[in-house]
Amino acid sequence: MKKFTTKEQIIEVVQAENVRFLRLMFTDILGRIKNVEVPISQLEKVLDNKMMFDGSSIEGFVRIEESDMYLYPDLGTWMIFPWESEKGKVARLICDIYKPDGTPFEGDPRGNLKRILKEMTDLGFTGFNIGPEPEFFLFKLGEDGKPTMQLNDNGGYFDFAPVDLGENCRRDIVLELESLGFEVEASHHECGPGQHEIDFKYADAIEACDNIQTFELVVRTIARKHGLHATFMPKPIHGIAGSGMHVNMSLFDQNGNVFFDEHGEDQLSEVAYQFLAGLLEHARGYTAICNPIVNSYKRLVPGFEAPVYVAWSGKNRSPLVRVPSSRGLSTRLELRSVDPTANPYLAMAVLLSAGLDGIKNKKTPPAEVKRNIYVMTEEERKEAQITDLPSTLHNAVKALRKDEVVRGSLGEHIYRNFVEAKKMEWSAFREQVSEWEREQYLEQY
Repeated sequence: MKKFTTKEQIIEVVQAENVRFLRLMFTDILGRIKNVEVPISQLEKVLDNKMMFDGSSIEGFVRIEESDMYLYPDLGTWMIFPWESEKGKVARLICDIYKPDGTPFEGDPRGNLKRILKEMTDLGFTGFNIGPEPEFFLFKLGEDGKPTMQLNDNGGYFDFAPVDLGENCRRDIVLELESLGFEVEASHHECGPGQHEIDFKYADAIEACDNIQTFELVVRTIARKHGLHATFMPKPIHGIAGSGMHVNMSLFDQNGNVFFDEHGEDQLSEVAYQFLAGLLEHARGYTAICNPIVNSYKRLVPGFEAPVYVAWSGKNRSPLVRVPSSRGLSTRLELRSVDPTANPYLAMAVLLSAGLDGIKNKKTPPAEVKRNIYVMTEEERKEAQITDLPSTLHNAVKALRKDEVVRGSLGEHIYRNFVEAKKMEWSAFREQVSEWEREQYLEQY
């Protein structure tokens, strides 16, 4: 899809394509997509950065007495949605959030990521490329239009129709994504029944995060047209694999991919090992950001390929970080713990900061773990310097509090509001009495 960079180009395409409505999209601290929809008659106002909204109505933004916020659209994110309404086409622009004095709002996750990217460029790097691998489940919709717990198929890894009844839906999602300019690299059924994965080409950090948000919107929209509900909940069903969003990362300078060194050990550069060391050292600290809901920790358990231990390897898939075999421009580190409920802008900010901390302090990672960690004893793991990821959201937030680097990558406003929201979420969960508890204890005690 053609990228637009000027007001004149956007005004021209609006007239040519009969665009009647404009969605001004942004993301709140918890990663939820928000939007202000305006008629196209407001286009000039939008393009002049004069569109105001009430920031006090968005969780974690500002108090009511300081509520005025401005939406500054990123013209490069112009996109016309493929689903038309009878009243004309709908387009979108992703926006950064600014305060009335013209300065960036410190509670804007997208703006915060730009702040960390500036720290990266100050160190001499030119790009942080991200290749996400988001997974999701498809459930049937009931007659009332609400999701049921009925999966739409009983397929497994790489199965195809008629076992994979979600194939038509998944294919339509791919076609819609391609019409929007995505370069889809792979689409397949995942391990669990009703579970799917669609991988799209890597991009720089901001564009990659924008793509993740757009991807989730498209997946949900197309699924509903097929009578299905798409969920990115990490572990909707007990006993089968959960949904992750592996993140492939590479760092660039003017000479290319700085993770690659044809003369280095395993053709990885010293910078790659330092970045890896930072990822491992701060893993417990950033887990609350990369796995931000109570349900995230139902996925991070042994036995379902999701990582539980802080370690790294090349071919071995049980550790937290894997180094895929591709080299040259494709040299990258794959973090396997992230799940698709993470706010992508916050997740990439904390991961980049963790890696840069490893580079700035010339850190060395522990030795590669080539064994299956799940079969190692606790003593063997301790000897190999393998620690555990937090086991609950509560423990993850405690680890976040102790990590100054991760806290700094969020900024005080986002950090404070995120922690407060997660404390409330954990408290609400902790007070619930589950069906499992009633089954286990009601008769015994």
